[in-house]
Amino acid sequence: MNDAGLILHASDGLAFWLPVVWLGVLGFGVLMYVLLDGFVLGLGILAPLAEDGAQFDHMMNTAAPIWDGNETWLVLGGAGLLAAFPRAYALLLSALYLPVLTLLLGLIFRGVAFEFRFKGQGFARRAWGAAFSGGSVLATFSQGVILGALVQGLPTQAGAYAGGTWGWASPFSLMTGVALVCGYALLGSGWLILKTEGRLHQRARRWVRPLVLGVLAFMAVVSIWLPLLSTPVMQRWFTGGRFVWLAPVPLLTLAVAARLWRDAAHRPDAARPHDAHPLVWTLALFALGFAGLLLGLWPHLVPPALTIWGAASPPASQGFLLWGLAVLLPVILGYTAWSYRVFRGKVTADMGYH
Repeated sequence: MNDAGLILHASDGLAFWLPVVWLGVLGFGVLMYVLLDGFVLGLGILAPLAEDGAQFDHMMNTAAPIWDGNETWLVLGGAGLLAAFPRAYALLLSALYLPVLTLLLGLIFRGVAFEFRFKGQGFARRAWGAAFSGGSVLATFSQGVILGALVQGLPTQAGAYAGGTWGWASPFSLMTGVALVCGYALLGSGWLILKTEGRLHQRARRWVRPLVLGVLAFMAVVSIWLPLLSTPVMQRWFTGGRFVWLAPVPLLTLAVAARLWRDAAHRPDAARPHDAHPLVWTLALFALGFAGLLLGLWPHLVPPALTIWGAASPPASQGFLLWGLAVLLPVILGYTAWSYRVFRGKVTADMGYH
C-alpha cells in the first residue's frame, strides 16, 4: 500500500471513530447531568409535600452547597453538541426551541428562587418557594418532552426540520414529560433518605415505594407503546431478533427496581447503615434506562434522518476539540468529586448554608 493509501485509510478511521468518541462524551455528560441535577429538581417537585416552611428549608439545604455545580454537565453537553455535531444542534434547536426555551426558563426560576427564598420573608418567601417548585417541575417536564420527541423521531425534509411549531408535541412526548417528573421525584426521595434524619427521613422513605410503582408503570407504558410507533428505537429493539441480546437491560432494570423496593422500607441501624442504598439503586435505574435509550437510538443522533456521522463536524475539528476536553473533563470530574466529598454526611434541620 502506498503512502496516499495509508493516509486515506487513517483519515477514514478518524472519520468513523471520532464521532463515536464524541457520542460517548456527550452521552456521559448528559447522564451525569441527569444523575446529579435530577435529585435537585426532584427536591423541587417534592417541595409541596413539605409539612411546613422549616421542612422546606431542610430539603433545600441538603442540596444548597452543590446544586449549581451540577449544571456544568448541561453546559458541557450543549457546547459539545454544537462543536462536535453542528448539524444535529441546528436541527434540534429549530425543532425543539419551545421546550428548550421552557427548560431554560424553568432552570432560571429554580436557580433564582434557590438563592432568594432564604432572604425573603412572609409572602415573598412563599412566592419564591412556589417559583422553586414550579421551575423544577417545568424544567423536568420539558426535559421529558424533548426526550420523547427525540425517541419518536423528528420529521425532516432536505436535512431541515419539517414538523412545524408544534411538531414535537404528541401524546407520547407529553407522557414522557410526566414520567420524568415521577423519576426525578424518586431521585429526590433517595437523596433525602441519604442526607436527612428524623421525620423528613421517614417521610422520604414512605415516598419511595409509590414513586417506584409510578416509574415502573411508565416504563411498561413505553414498552407497550414503542412497538406501535414507527421509530428507529422500535426497529432497534423489536425487529430482527435483537430483543434477545438486548433483554439484559430490562431484566436488570426489574432486578434493580426490586432491590430499591426492598431497601426503601429498610430501617437502618448504627451497625449497618443503608441510607445510601435507595439513592444508589435509583441512580442505577436511570443509568439502565439511559443505556437502553442509547442502544435503541444507535447510530442515530436525531432520528430518523441524522446519524452521528452525518451530523459530525470535520475530523480535524473534532480531533482538535478532544485536546481541550482532555484537560477540561478531569477538572470537572475532580471538582465534582471534591465538592461532594467536602459536603458529605447528614444535613440536620438547624444546619444552613445561607
